[in-house]
Formats: sequence, C-alpha cells, structure tokens
Amino acid sequence: MLTYLLLFVIVLGVNLMPAFGPPTWSIIVLFGLGTQMPTPAIILTGALAAASGRFLLALGFRLLGNRVSVRTRRNLAAARGALERNKRGGLVALALFALSPVPSAQLFEAAGLTRVRLVGFTIAFFAGRIISYSIYAFTAKTIQKSSMGDVLLNAFTSPASIVIQVLMIVALVGLTRIDWAKHLGGNAPPDR
Repeated sequence: MLTYLLLFVIVLGVNLMPAFGPPTWSIIVLFGLGTQMPTPAIILTGALAAASGRFLLALGFRLLGNRVSVRTRRNLAAARGALERNKRGGLVALALFALSPVPSAQLFEAAGLTRVRLVGFTIAFFAGRIISYSIYAFTAKTIQKSSMGDVLLNAFTSPASIVIQVLMIVALVGLTRIDWAKHLGGNAPPDR
C-alpha cells in the first residue's frame, strides 16, 4: 500500500510543477521496472495522480488570473468564449494533446487562466493518460535491456526537452498578450 501512496504522491507533485518537471511517463516506467506493483495499478494510480495534479495546477493559475490586468482578463475571457463556442474542435484538440507525450502543464495553466470548465477538461486528460501510460508501462519490459539511467537522464536533460518547456512558457505568456476579443470578433464574455 505504501508503494501505491508513494507513486501517487510523486506523480501528483510532478504534475503540480508549472514547468521543468520530469515526464510522468518516466516515473510510470520506473515503478513498472522497480516495484512489484501490477501494471494496471501503476497506470490507474499514475493517471489519477497526474489528472489531480494538473487540475490543482489549473486551479492555482485560475487564482493567479485574478492578479492580472483587466485588459489581460478581457483577452483571456474572449479566448475562453471562443473555446466554449467551438466545443467539438476543442475536444478533438484536447484528445490529441492528452494522448501525446508533449508536456501538459502549460495547457492546464492556460485553462486555469482562461477559466474554462476544468472537470471535463481533466476527465479527457485522464482518459488520454490511461492510454498513453498503458503504452509506456506495458513496453517498459523492453527497456529493461537498456540502461535505464541513460534513458531517464536523456529525457530530463536533452536540449529538445528544455527548449520545448521554454517555448511552452513563452507561448503561455503570449496567450495572455493577444487581444482575443479583437481577433475573434464580438465582445468578451464577463469575467467569472
């Protein structure tokens, strides 16, 4: 039971990080190789902890959104309005993003800032993570033959990984600077 709790706490903590956290898949693989936990339990525990962490991260950014300028809040409200009007396209994009190995922190930060409805957003993320973590966990046995340390070190320190994180932060800042009401037409919905 302690192993389940340890996995949950580690994955939750990593998914509370706004940037530069290790990829959760690496923790899933590490627990798959280094513990006797059943693979389905690792997948479910990891996905639940990741979704919980990202949900809490988005809530934190929602609170942070109260501290930005009125202009920025109006722009973010216009972006939220556009997302809510085009739900099908947003769900497809979220589904593709949830299945990809691309870092999701900035997506949840943006969701918090724009005040989109988080429950459905998080459920879609959870479902995507169940699928992606299943792939990682069930293929972890093939990684056993390589040096796990080299694989993890490369994942954490590769220039591409660092560049992606920095670009995602820049994109998040850029999101708040765009005059969404102007570009999307119409008036911004009132702040929630």
